[in-house]
Amino acid sequence: MRALEMVAPGTALREGLENILSARTGGLLVIGDPEELAFLYSGGIRIDIDYTPALLYQLAKMDGAITLNANATKIQMANVQLMPDPTILSVETGTRHRTAERVAKQTDALVIAISQRRAVVSLYVDGTKYILEDIPNVLAKANQALGTLDKYRARLDQVSTRLTALEFEGGGTLHDVLTVLQRAELVTRMAVDIERSIVELGSEGRLIEMHLEETMLGTAAEKAALVHDYMAGDSDEEFAAVLEQIGRLGHQDLLDFGRLSELLGYDRKISTLDYPVAPRGYRILGRIPRLPKLVVASVVRGFGGLDELLAASDAELEAIDGVGEIRAKDIREGLRRLQEINLVDRYLQT
Repeated sequence: MRALEMVAPGTALREGLENILSARTGGLLVIGDPEELAFLYSGGIRIDIDYTPALLYQLAKMDGAITLNANATKIQMANVQLMPDPTILSVETGTRHRTAERVAKQTDALVIAISQRRAVVSLYVDGTKYILEDIPNVLAKANQALGTLDKYRARLDQVSTRLTALEFEGGGTLHDVLTVLQRAELVTRMAVDIERSIVELGSEGRLIEMHLEETMLGTAAEKAALVHDYMAGDSDEEFAAVLEQIGRLGHQDLLDFGRLSELLGYDRKISTLDYPVAPRGYRILGRIPRLPKLVVASVVRGFGGLDELLAASDAELEAIDGVGEIRAKDIREGLRRLQEINLVDRYLQT
């Protein structure tokens, strides 16, 4: 991602690469700490001058590699012959690309190989190769992914609305919870893929970035509150561990409700369809405006669950640390409005 950010449209480095592509001269660039890479160099011309796209284009006319400092603000050397370890395995066939792959595997440098005949830019980082695509192709893929993300988010909103209604009615099951959790994670993963495209698009991806931010608003908080509400344990360590494990799940495991229920601390052999569960209240209370997280935690600790909170008297709610009379009224009013909003949302979805 850091490499894609450095060569994204709108950057000076990308302008230099475009100039080389237009001239079809080809080139080999090594970006990294000069002292750590010096053992690879043989010959070359020391320049040590500020980077400019025009200068990079002129130096690329020579056969050797061009070396830049780690943030690509200075050109260190030009026409350098690189001597990486020849025993390092390489799947490339061309001399320039084989050298680039070996240098990237042997060092922490970003190596960019520009093909003279095919006009293709290849990035090599830590043994990984990535070919830069044309901006229109990346834009088309990103827009297609956004369309799919919108559908995923709409489905997440549907199952989340249904779960909220069941929570207020006291009729939620583990299957309802896992459905929302699964959808939230799927939406999160698709957003990560789109973020990569946004980085690659650079200045061309601003509108897609704005669309993504609007679509993902509240998703991370929703997922975290859901886990906090329904995991079997209630410690901060368990909470962090569950979130991390969900993020690492393979796609097939994410589709397996038995595996998801196991991560939350339940027996994976239970029938999720009819296993009753009750929320602690983090998710619902988190939707009340201007209610601090510390107060939410105090209310949850004080009552132990949403059902108990809904049945509590005003005096019991006011007695919770950090609540008081005014905030207790805000909580009551907030819960009432959430019920009304949820009722309207369910009506609109049907």
